[in-house]
Amino acid sequence: MRGLPAALPTLPLELTVLYNSLLFTMGASDSATEGEAEGIHQGLLRVLEACGACGQDLSTEELWQKVLREVTVEELQAPLHRLGALQAAWWLSASRLGSTASLFRLLSSAEDPGRSHCSEGENELLSLLKSWRVPAEQASLPLLQSTEDLKEILCTTAAFLQGLQELEAGNFPTALSLLQEAAGGFCSKRVLAQIYTCLGCCAQRMGKPQTALQHLKRALQVDFQCLPALSHVAAVYHELGETDAELQALALLYEVLEEKRPEAASSSPYFLIQTELPVHTPILASLLRHRQPSEVKYLLAQRCLQDGREAEAVEHYLDFLALLQEGLQQQVPLDCSSALPRIPEVFLEAASALEQAGRHQDAITMCEEVISRTTDLIPRMLRVEERLEECPSPGAGLVGGLLSQKKESLCCLAWRTAAYLHQGWAWANLGESKEAITQFSRCLGDLLRVQLYGSVVELTENLLPELEVLQKIRLLSLIGRGAQFLELERHKEALLDFQHGLQILPGDPAAASYLVQALWKLNRKQEAAAHWQKFSQAPPGEDGQQEGQGRAFPLYLVSCLKQAMFPDRHSLARSIQDYLRTTEDPLS
Repeated sequence: MRGLPAALPTLPLELTVLYNSLLFTMGASDSATEGEAEGIHQGLLRVLEACGACGQDLSTEELWQKVLREVTVEELQAPLHRLGALQAAWWLSASRLGSTASLFRLLSSAEDPGRSHCSEGENELLSLLKSWRVPAEQASLPLLQSTEDLKEILCTTAAFLQGLQELEAGNFPTALSLLQEAAGGFCSKRVLAQIYTCLGCCAQRMGKPQTALQHLKRALQVDFQCLPALSHVAAVYHELGETDAELQALALLYEVLEEKRPEAASSSPYFLIQTELPVHTPILASLLRHRQPSEVKYLLAQRCLQDGREAEAVEHYLDFLALLQEGLQQQVPLDCSSALPRIPEVFLEAASALEQAGRHQDAITMCEEVISRTTDLIPRMLRVEERLEECPSPGAGLVGGLLSQKKESLCCLAWRTAAYLHQGWAWANLGESKEAITQFSRCLGDLLRVQLYGSVVELTENLLPELEVLQKIRLLSLIGRGAQFLELERHKEALLDFQHGLQILPGDPAAASYLVQALWKLNRKQEAAAHWQKFSQAPPGEDGQQEGQGRAFPLYLVSCLKQAMFPDRHSLARSIQDYLRTTEDPLS
C-alpha cells in the first residue's frame, strides 16, 4: 500500500498483509535478511504516520518504544504484537538477545504495566516470552502462522540459543538447564535431535560420558539422519577406551555416509518460521559438522593402528587412499576442524600398518611414494637459527613467513627421512641387512641438511616440535643401522652408531643396551659391564625413556619405536651379571 496515506481504519488489514508477506519471505529463505527488518521498520513508520506522529530518524529499538508507548488503539494491539514476534525472530537470528528481551518488556508493559515477569534465578528472556499474552486474533483476518505458534517457537529458540552461548562460555550446568528447556519445547524432530546432540556434548564436557551417550542415543532415536550425533558417540567411546564400540560407531557412520540417503521429510507440522530459522551460531555449526566419508575412513584406520589391529588398519588405509584417487577436493575437507593429518603422514601411517602386518615389500613401495614426492620440496641446506626470533617488529610479517616456510621444510624433511627409516626396518625384517643399512644411511644423510645455530633450547618454540621429531628419527636410524651392523658382525661400526645415538639422547634404554652388546661382542667385557652398571643405576628421571614420556610423537613413528627396542635385555643382563660375579670372586 505504498504511496497511499496511512489510515487507522485500514491499518490492521495492512499490518496483517505485511505480517503474512514477511512470514512467507522469511520462511522461504534459510535465514532472516535485512529485507525483513526493513519491512518491519516501514510498518512501524506507517503506524506512527496514521497516528499523526513521526519517527523517521529513530532506530528500530527506539521506534518500537515510541509505538508501544504512544499507540493505544485497541484494534492495532494484535497486529503490533504479531509484528513484534517477527521482530523477535529476526533479532534472535542475529543473536541479539538483549534487544529481544527489551522488546518483550515493552510488549508486556503495554498489557500490564505493574506486573513483574521474572523471579529471582529465572532466565529473564524465557520468563518474558512465557508470560507474554498474545492478543486475540480477529477471525476475519487469515494468518499464515498464528502468533501462539510463533510464541512457542520463540521460547524454544531463546532457550536453545542461550544454551549454546552458555556452552561456548563453559557454563555447563546453566547450558544443560537451558538445552533441556529447549528439548521440551516446540520444534521439529530435526531440531530436537540437534538439541539432544548439544546436550550430549555438554554432558561430555562436564565429565559425564555415560549421560552424554544417553543424550546422543536419544538424538539418533529422534532422527537417525542426525549423523553428527553418531560421530560424537564414537568420540565418547574413544574417551571411555571402549575401542570395539567406537569402531562399530565409526563403521556405521561410514556406511550411512556412503549410502547418501535423501534426507527424510519431517513429520512435524510445517510452519513458515521454525526453530531452524533463527538458530545460526558458529558453535552449533561446529558441534553439528558433518564429516566426510574420507575422514571417517581415516579415523577407522587410525584407531585400528593405535589398537594393534594391523590387518584391519591396512584395509582401511588402502580404502582411504582409494578415496583420494577418486577426487581429492571432493573427498578431503580443507578446513582446520578436519580430523585428517597431512597426506604424507597418512602414507607413512599406512606404511607402518603394512610393516606391522608383515607386508614389508608393500611398505617399502608406499614409502617410495613419499620420498619421490618430497624430493623437490626440501632445500639442500636448512639453517635453523636463533636470531629469527629476535628480528625487529617492523619485519614481523616477514619473520612469520620465514618461520612458516622453515616449518614446512622441516615437515617435508621429517616425512622423507621417516620414509627412509621405515624402508630400513622393512629391509631388515626381510633379512636384507645391507639394503637396510643403505636406507638408514640415506635417512641420516638427509638429516645432515639441518644446520642448528645457537642452543636448541634457545631456538624459537614454533620449531621445537619438528626438531624433536627429526632428532627422534636420527636416533632410531642410528639404532637401526647399528643393529644391522651387529647382524653383519661389523661391531666397531655398530658401536660408533650407538655412541652417536646416546649423544642425541643420553640414557636412551635401547641405544644403551645395544652399546653394551656391541662392547661385549668386541670382547671389551669390563667396559660393557661398567656401562651396564651405569645405565642400570641411573635415576628414573635421567632415563631417556622417562624424558620422552608425554611427548606426542607422530603415529607413523610408533612401529619404528617398537622395532628399535632392544630384543633380549634379560639375556644380556644375565651375561653381564655372570661376568661380574666371576670377576668379583676369582677363586670360584
